[in-house]
Amino acid sequence: MYNCYTPQETAEIVSRAGVVKGNQRLDKIFFSAVSAGCLLSFACATALSTNASPWFQENAPGLIRTISALVFPYGLCTIVLTGAELCTGSFMFTAMAVYHRRLSVLKMLIHWTVTFWGNLAGSLFLVAIITGYGGTFDSAGYMKEVQSFAKTKQVTPEWHQVFLRGIGANWLVCLACYLGMSGREYFSKIMGIWWPTFAFVSLGFDHVVANMFFIPIAIWHGTPGISVGLYIWKGIIPALLGNIVGGALFVAAYYYYQFLHGQEAPLIDGIPYGGAGGGMVELGRKPNSDEETLRAPSPRARGKKEDEELGS
Repeated sequence: MYNCYTPQETAEIVSRAGVVKGNQRLDKIFFSAVSAGCLLSFACATALSTNASPWFQENAPGLIRTISALVFPYGLCTIVLTGAELCTGSFMFTAMAVYHRRLSVLKMLIHWTVTFWGNLAGSLFLVAIITGYGGTFDSAGYMKEVQSFAKTKQVTPEWHQVFLRGIGANWLVCLACYLGMSGREYFSKIMGIWWPTFAFVSLGFDHVVANMFFIPIAIWHGTPGISVGLYIWKGIIPALLGNIVGGALFVAAYYYYQFLHGQEAPLIDGIPYGGAGGGMVELGRKPNSDEETLRAPSPRARGKKEDEELGS
């Protein structure tokens, strides 16, 4: 009825993707994570710019938060559709593969570690070089919003509140990645990613990679009461732990148990797990005609092979 993968097929695709991600070369994982950190930071900068509306902040704070949340999801869309590595997404993808006994716990933890530091490097690059020295938030109105937003994130809440908001944030972010994998074409993937991401931003939850932009840019602009130590204690540690619980437990563990545990792995577009060599086909997507042409041997190679067979 619907032109999308079933929930069971989507869980299988997520598991296969976790295997592919967990077995990549470390340098590729790192630079992919740097890219993801940059892309999400662009969306964070857009959210701050949108929020910098004094009249709305005074008279309709809920409305301006909703408007900001509506534009933010382009960050996650660009990350998923370009294949960049977000550590919070890895908490779901690689955990699903581990539950499915297709990936070792060590490889999962290595992937989490490398993507975390890559995301941080990309976020800090955008904080310092693009928006910092670039002067994106130097005017009074924008700087006030940067500082006010960071205080709301770091100074006002208690440690346990950031942790719990972190669970909610990555529950929704990983659900967005999960729904994105269920789409068969571009528009469906965008829609699957967009709305759960909108939900997490509109609710003000804490995402550790988003905080890698929101808090350092406030420190860059000299926000009183926010230091690097406070950021590590209340911006990284509780949000990171909450994000792990939200992604690896509330999404990966649940959908593995619901659709894959104790059941035969479903075929994806007729292809079994490990039944077609590598790449996009390993995730289940059939190659299109152009890809078939590129993978096919050339006429000269085919003729040579036929001659060898006749000669034998």
